[in-house]
Amino acid sequence: MSELITAELVDLDLSAATKDAAARSLAERMVAAHRVTDLDGFLADVAAREAQMPTGLDGGIGIPHCRSEHVTAPTLAFGRSAAGIDFGAADGPADLVFLIAAPAGADDDHLTILSGLARRLMDPAFTAALRAGTDPAAVAALIRGEEPAEELAAEEKKEGTAPEAETAEAAGSVPFRIVAVTSCPTGIAHTYMAAESLAAAGRAEGVEVTVETQGSGGFKKLDPAVIAAADAVIWAHDVEVREKTRFRGKPLVDVGVKAGINRPAELIAEARRKAERGEVAAVSEAGHGKDSGDGDADHAHFGVRLRTYLMSGVSYMVPFVAAGGLLIALSFAIGGYETASAKSVADHFVWGEADSWAALLNQIGSAAFAFLVPVLAGYIAYGMADRPALVPGFVGGSIALTVNAGFLGGLVAGLLAGAVVMAIQRVPVHATLRGIMPVLVIPLIASAVVGFLMFIVVGKPIASLQNALTDWLNGLSGSNAVILGVVLGLMMCFDMGGPLNKVAYAFAVGGLADPTDGSLKVMAAVMAAGMVPPLAMALATTVRKKLFTKTERENGRAAWVLGASFITEGAIPFAAADPLRVIPSVMAGGAVTGALSMAFGATLRAPHGGVFVVPLIGEPFLYLLAIAAGTLVATALVVLLKGARRAAPDAAGEAGAAGSDDSRVPVAA
Repeated sequence: MSELITAELVDLDLSAATKDAAARSLAERMVAAHRVTDLDGFLADVAAREAQMPTGLDGGIGIPHCRSEHVTAPTLAFGRSAAGIDFGAADGPADLVFLIAAPAGADDDHLTILSGLARRLMDPAFTAALRAGTDPAAVAALIRGEEPAEELAAEEKKEGTAPEAETAEAAGSVPFRIVAVTSCPTGIAHTYMAAESLAAAGRAEGVEVTVETQGSGGFKKLDPAVIAAADAVIWAHDVEVREKTRFRGKPLVDVGVKAGINRPAELIAEARRKAERGEVAAVSEAGHGKDSGDGDADHAHFGVRLRTYLMSGVSYMVPFVAAGGLLIALSFAIGGYETASAKSVADHFVWGEADSWAALLNQIGSAAFAFLVPVLAGYIAYGMADRPALVPGFVGGSIALTVNAGFLGGLVAGLLAGAVVMAIQRVPVHATLRGIMPVLVIPLIASAVVGFLMFIVVGKPIASLQNALTDWLNGLSGSNAVILGVVLGLMMCFDMGGPLNKVAYAFAVGGLADPTDGSLKVMAAVMAAGMVPPLAMALATTVRKKLFTKTERENGRAAWVLGASFITEGAIPFAAADPLRVIPSVMAGGAVTGALSMAFGATLRAPHGGVFVVPLIGEPFLYLLAIAAGTLVATALVVLLKGARRAAPDAAGEAGAAGSDDSRVPVAA
């Protein structure tokens, strides 16, 4: 395995002024070292990760990171900035910037290296040595753990913790014990930094903290005996904690992963207070822990939990959509739409015929598409009740296809499967049965119940509703089609990759499983509207540069590519900085594009691809015209609103200056 960092990947005089420029500068070093194959593609992955949550940490550290298919080997580039770069940390800009690049399929050894660095960043001796280093090769060796500064830091930790341990042992007392779980969306850096921060704070407080890191490479479960002996639990996480019921009956502090990094001592103190008061959490696999006595918590957060369940199903379904849909679209590009009715390639395949290759791609894509509804249902159920719900979820989704209940049937089947499993999990059972409950009893009973409900009770009504929806889509024309296009456009642009965006997208791709003229129009309108926000912001930063910061102008250049590729999230940095002006503007543009796409009768058989699948679009010229019109509308509105905001303070300042001049005239007289 190649070294994680070399001298060529170290920049001790990083001159970038923004986080995007810093990422580009360090990524260029990775490209030169042949660690990254596509600079822009990799930076788009870094930006997408940054959009989820800022990567700035207290203490002057920025740690942008991502897993990307454009990375050939686990790589770290380090930059040191004299002026500091804003990575969104609460205490100000970062002077130490680490860009971590992990391959899409990084193994456990790679992740161990990355997590080791994340832990060391919590060591003041390590960061001090980085700030003092003058030789790139020495700094690279320090980061790799080959310099003695790391050993010195370890000795200091050891010396700092020994007196506390001796004091506790001498006193014959048992220290307060905490078990913790840390996790973040990518599971590369914040997961392990929070773990080290909590452990270090525990040592300083004389508290025994044992942490389970649920990272990208899976997780090693805490010993049940350690959990049983713990006095309290801390969850510092941004994704669902896995196998939560292990911690049932303990005082629980439930926070985001950055709280575990930035204020671990406060979390430990809160855990101790809850233990002293005797508070315990009612934990289930269905959701977060709830403090006892909070009877309204579940009702208050039902909508949030329902959205999480649905997004779990959609997120697992999307790769099947992308793979299957693009294969089918490519088959049409090669062999035409009649490819869909070709004979099975298992019975008839001619190596030298393009039609045979088109049929092969079509049938592989169709096989992938056949999993859409079962995967959707299975992972909705998984989001609700964890692994025991997978089997009844998949079974319910398959039955939804059997009874022609389609996409809506999959949604209902997933929710039913999750609810049934959650109900079974609440039934007290004898200890001898607990071991076989998740692998035998729960899947067996839940599958039977969900199968009965889908076949006998709800399947046929949902199928009728699905058929009515299909007929309605096929019959869309005139004002009805335009109204649907407006609604879909608004949904795609409201949260730009969030729940409403995903609902509209899932509605569109669900129709591709059994395509009709109406469902193909819906897919076209959804993709067109989703391209508008980043394209509009890119155009706005080009035509009125003075209305945007330097960082926003740099983001605008990347937004051209993101918008053209149908990556709506490219507009998120602009919306986060100025939501009241950006979001209404792009929603208006998306509504215009969705309406025009439907009115023009544009169709689309590919679920993704942006302008790169234009040859597969029905009425391609009018389709591009719809996108251009919406982009212009959104651009005009955002420029108008931002210009009005800027003009108002200027006018107020001029009025104030005039008033002060007038007030001085009588005095002078």
